[in-house]
Amino acid sequence: MHTQNPFLDEIAKLTTAAAGLAQAAGEEAKAAFRAQGDKFAADLDLIRREEFEALKAEIAALRAEVASLKAAPAKPAARKPAPKADTGE
Repeated sequence: MHTQNPFLDEIAKLTTAAAGLAQAAGEEAKAAFRAQGDKFAADLDLIRREEFEALKAEIAALRAEVASLKAAPAKPAARKPAPKADTGE
């Protein structure tokens, strides 16, 4: 047999509403904390992990390019003809 108790229904609704509010408050606190962390990191001139990894990859690529350029045989520089000496004539 199933009976409905209005008091228990009201308690269930309040509990559900409170859980929703708590979750919303938690998300808001998380966003505020992240914003403060970002501000703090910016003040200290720090970068995010993604930026660091991108720069690290770029440096590795540049190092590889420099190494390949060093390993390539040197091409002789084109010589310019020497200017004619002014004899004063």
